[in-house]
Amino acid sequence: MAEEHPARAVHDGQAARHRAPETRRHVPAAVGETRAAARRLARARRRRRYLVEAVAAAAVASLLALVGYLQWWSEPGVEQQAERAGLPAGEGRPSLPSGQPTAPAVPGLRPRERSPSPSPTVRPVAPPPPSVPMMLTVGPSDVPATVDLTEAGERDWVHWGLGGAGATVRKRDGSAEIRDLGSQGERAGWDGNQELFRWRDGEPVRSAGATPDGVYTCGVDSGFSLAVVADGRPRTATVYLGVWMARGRLDVRLSDGGPSRTLRLEERHTSRSTGATIRFEAPKGTRLLLAWTVEESFTPHCGNVGLQAVALR
Repeated sequence: MAEEHPARAVHDGQAARHRAPETRRHVPAAVGETRAAARRLARARRRRRYLVEAVAAAAVASLLALVGYLQWWSEPGVEQQAERAGLPAGEGRPSLPSGQPTAPAVPGLRPRERSPSPSPTVRPVAPPPPSVPMMLTVGPSDVPATVDLTEAGERDWVHWGLGGAGATVRKRDGSAEIRDLGSQGERAGWDGNQELFRWRDGEPVRSAGATPDGVYTCGVDSGFSLAVVADGRPRTATVYLGVWMARGRLDVRLSDGGPSRTLRLEERHTSRSTGATIRFEAPKGTRLLLAWTVEESFTPHCGNVGLQAVALR
């Protein structure tokens, strides 16, 4: 009985040795796979950390290089001198702010800011001159037997026909505001006016006692063109004119626009004369324009309009 116990002990030891490997061989597979995945995740994290550190180091190096380049490019070299205006030769190029001020500080201004330019001087503008009203009236007036042009034209006067169709006498030292713009049709002189004219201050004929001379043109649409220059004040011009076997039309207007007027004079069988009184006011330099023409002729033998004188006051 005593000999049997060791045998069991040996048998039990061998069984124990045989059972231990079986225990190691039967470790669950899921536990091994979890450990391998953890090792792979750790390695991936280490690689990402190395990559981020490398990118950050490269960015810092690039930034340091850029800052150094800008500092080198913006600062003037030894050979650069200040320009005549007192600014460094490199002024105007982009540069980084410097820690040391390069000019005395001005209160209220940021570094490198220019002093404000002085405000431009505002010059007072003169007010425009007051506008001159446009005024124009025309009407017939009786003509005395003898017209004294020295008295009627105290500012200016002109007479036509003394000595021929091309002869003109005007007021000596007058304003020269009466202008002869020419005629449509051939101008001829005659000495058959019903009214007479005289003067004492003429040029080139200094004086005339009483003259019936004048000028005329024949045929429809023939006539005379005159102008009187305005001076901005109310003025009165008197035109001495006539017709012979015709109807004449006097058109009056201002060169700057505004009102216009028309006056007609007609005589079918003989001659007729009148004075056309024109009152006007217009800005200085404006012209009063007059056109005296044959509107209709009542004879094939030179129905005409005639012109003797113009007086301005």
